[in-house]
Amino acid sequence: MPLIIPDKLPASDALKNENIFVMNRARAENQNIRPLKILVLNLMPTKKDTETQLARVLANSPLQVEMNLLTMDSHESSHISQDHMQTFYSTLDEVKRNYYDGMIITGSPVEHLDYEDVDYWDELCDIFEFAKTHAYSSMFICWGAQAALYYYYGIKKYRLNKKMFGVFEHHVDRQMNPLMRGFDEVFYAPHSRHTEIRREDIEAEPDLRILASSDVAGPHIISTENGRQIFVLGHQEYDKGTLAVEYFRDKGRGMDINIPYNYFTDDDPDKEILFRWRSHANLLFSNWLNYYLYQATPYNLDDLRDGKADAWRATSGEE
Repeated sequence: MPLIIPDKLPASDALKNENIFVMNRARAENQNIRPLKILVLNLMPTKKDTETQLARVLANSPLQVEMNLLTMDSHESSHISQDHMQTFYSTLDEVKRNYYDGMIITGSPVEHLDYEDVDYWDELCDIFEFAKTHAYSSMFICWGAQAALYYYYGIKKYRLNKKMFGVFEHHVDRQMNPLMRGFDEVFYAPHSRHTEIRREDIEAEPDLRILASSDVAGPHIISTENGRQIFVLGHQEYDKGTLAVEYFRDKGRGMDINIPYNYFTDDDPDKEILFRWRSHANLLFSNWLNYYLYQATPYNLDDLRDGKADAWRATSGEE
């Protein structure tokens, strides 16, 4: 099924070149199938790259998905033209009366700051509240996941002595959880962060479940029992070359940066990148779309406002 994106979004050309079926909103409205409505708060400075990465994994599903983009009103993005932002992005004030099947909140390069010192923290807290009542299931990625765990559950982050940077082996902790269906017992995922969330802090919170983790990188995928909140501490959505861009950028700036672990062949940046995580990235997002949105949300999204959205299941559906 196609992905519905705004007309003339730059990601459209890249997706079409990869034979990914995309459709504009006018064409979709002539069909009788209601698309899943996903709101993406894109906090990454590389806006266009992140749009394309998320569009790619959301499109790899038999479901029709409409992706809408959200930005901060209290923070002006400096790495993208304001024309792009005004054309393709909305603010919370503009969408606050809308309801969505799902919401995604991305990472952001502000992990060196305390949460309350981030210049848009107050507005982000408003968006966290909005997500609770206006989206059936929310997925938080990297710093977005850390910030959400702190806001909702008071779970702290801890600064690492060295950046967690590379592609790490993970195992599935809860094999019967719907989000993990089809996952191999061992799979790979990229991480790129200077801070961590500790397993013992998550396990002390009765509403949270660790679904997948790494002996090196720690917890990776966390969920509430009913799947209304999903936290992904790595970057399963990253493209093949994203870590390379980060590595060569920081090295060019004279920063002390390690070669990303288990990423280049023989850990040699002059050799080919080993793209190990693509299939499980697609599986993660397609499982989320299927089990926690398509099979869960009401056809009439106004039922979220009326409190009728929890009729599907009381738990995550683990067997």
